[in-house]
Amino acid sequence: MTLFLMTFGLFLLVVVAMALGYLVQRKTIAGSCGGLGEIGIEKACDCDKPCEKRQKRMEKEKFWQQNKII
Repeated sequence: MTLFLMTFGLFLLVVVAMALGYLVQRKTIAGSCGGLGEIGIEKACDCDKPCEKRQKRMEKEKFWQQNKII
C-alpha cells in the first residue's frame, strides 16, 4: 500500500507541475511533428470553398484576432 501511495503522489506531483507550467506560460499544447503542414496541407479543411459552418467559424476567429487586447 505504501508503494501505491508513493507512486500516486509522484504522478499527482507531475500533473500539478505540468498544470503550473501551462498556467505560467499560457501556451497552447502542440505536438512536435509539425502537423498537417509537414505533409503539404495548409489547412484542415482543404476544400476550394468551405461550408457555411466553417465560414462562420473563420469569420469569428478573424474578428477575435483583430479585436484581442494582447
